[in-house]
Amino acid sequence: MMSLRLTRLAAATLALAAATAGTPARAERVVVALSAHRVLINSSFTGAEPVLFGAVEREPGSAAQHSGYDVVVTVIGPRQDVVTREKERVAGIWVNAKSRTFFEVPIYLVVLSNRPLTAIASPDTLQRLQMGIAQTPLAADAADDPTTDAFRAAFLRLNRERGFYREEANAITFLTPDLFRAAVELPANAPIGNYEIDVKLFAEGALLTRQTSAIEIVKVGFEQFVANAAREHGLAYGLATATLALLTGWAGSIVFRRD
Repeated sequence: MMSLRLTRLAAATLALAAATAGTPARAERVVVALSAHRVLINSSFTGAEPVLFGAVEREPGSAAQHSGYDVVVTVIGPRQDVVTREKERVAGIWVNAKSRTFFEVPIYLVVLSNRPLTAIASPDTLQRLQMGIAQTPLAADAADDPTTDAFRAAFLRLNRERGFYREEANAITFLTPDLFRAAVELPANAPIGNYEIDVKLFAEGALLTRQTSAIEIVKVGFEQFVANAAREHGLAYGLATATLALLTGWAGSIVFRRD
């Protein structure tokens, strides 16, 4: 019995050694840090630009990549269901016709890199890693070819026009061969919530390692008070808003009344 167990243990050890022998040891890892993990929005908010710093660390004795590294940073904002509608002209009036619902799609999606994605990795790698706006899956209530889906194209176009979907090929700067920085531009109308940051390190078209971080955008001050009141006390908020509108109208009629 003892010899049988030793035989099985030896076989398992040999199998593990054979499996790991063909897999090169990871010699690099990337360490990232953000200048700010929390962005506060108030009435004077005009946008923010947190800076991400990254450093490539190699294991002792490992050689540096002679061809240099490539970095791709993907910033993914809060997710929600979005309806894209197609309008048709009926009797001279534009009305909503067909629609498509996209489920749990990111409201904000920005891809930053030190050079074009097609120069960093092959199309198969980009598709497999879902890297880039065109490769990002958008789950919808109907299945169409993503390359010919007019609703998907309209969804992407509208978000690009709003500045929420962007690809910037020269947004990452290498300060040294192993140290890089990237500015994450958040517009004034950036949605509140949690933003995921995914950092991928490439060399010669292959993914070496990846690291993640996050940014949180929150409202503060009077704006946060109004948002909480509307969400938690909807009826009272509605009544207060209607009352304020009536009082404002009445006061205006008094001020501008003609005797």
